[in-house]
Amino acid sequence: MGRRWVALALAAAMTMGGAAAANEAPAPGSNPIIRDKFTADPAPLVVGDKLFLYVGHDEAQRDEMFNMREWLVYSTTDMKTWTAHPPIMKVTDFKWAKKDAWASQAIQKNGKFYFYAAVEHDSTHPGKAIGVAVSDKPTGPFVDARGSALITNEMTPKGTHSWEDIDPTVFTDDDGTTWIAWGNRQAYIAKLKPNMIEIDGPITEITPPHFEEGPWLHKRGGLYYLTYASLDRSTQRDEHVSYATAPSIQGPWTYRGLLTGSGKYSFTIHPGIVAFKGDWYIFLHNADLAIGDQSGAIGRRAVTVERLRYNPDGTMQPVVQTKAGVSAPAN
Repeated sequence: MGRRWVALALAAAMTMGGAAAANEAPAPGSNPIIRDKFTADPAPLVVGDKLFLYVGHDEAQRDEMFNMREWLVYSTTDMKTWTAHPPIMKVTDFKWAKKDAWASQAIQKNGKFYFYAAVEHDSTHPGKAIGVAVSDKPTGPFVDARGSALITNEMTPKGTHSWEDIDPTVFTDDDGTTWIAWGNRQAYIAKLKPNMIEIDGPITEITPPHFEEGPWLHKRGGLYYLTYASLDRSTQRDEHVSYATAPSIQGPWTYRGLLTGSGKYSFTIHPGIVAFKGDWYIFLHNADLAIGDQSGAIGRRAVTVERLRYNPDGTMQPVVQTKAGVSAPAN
């Protein structure tokens, strides 16, 4: 009997140990990085020694595809612990918009923070549109800077559908000029006036191969990068991430191929790239998160992050999406 009780005790201990291991908190910096809400379309911004991450808030219930009513922001100083801040803005704060707090990006300029976001315009300008809001702080609150849309569907008449004017990315070049790019199926770029709330000059189409949505502009050294959600409809079911490079923000753009595969369980993916404290990072999203009885889905996504590395010629090394994320030691 003694040996049998010892064996049972050992078995119980092993079972309890396994349960404890399964329930223990994930390592700081592992993916997904936000676990109490469904978040999507990450857009990083570095201010001093902090990185601020702007995201959309997925609130889809049951079989809903998307239900997004507000934008959130989180901050970190070490890429492993994240501080939640109050919602920075609701879609209803754009009085001319009726729904869909879709992808966004914030940028600092002229001592203020400007926030560009995709929404659904009301019936006065049907289709998707891009608004701009402003704040004195990166954590907001942000207020509509114009009282009207910066970009509407009528401004891109060659587009093939009403939701092409989404997913803004903003970038300030070395000469102080700020550019905005955006699009779905068609990719566009335009210069912003110094006031940051008006387009300055023509809108140019720059659609690279397999472009789907979610463009992101950045620069490293003398090379400009246009990274985006791509979809080769002949071979792929879900979006991947591809990129192109150019010697100037105005091109010509050279297609460089795939950067990442698709996000786990997710049709969409959305890159956001930034340098922070000596390292480069790429933020993405997948649908590999469950909260309570809600599992990940097309309308319930989760933001992730991975380290980003470059080759000597400036091309980016392929990124493998992992659960460890930046909790794993850097190579």
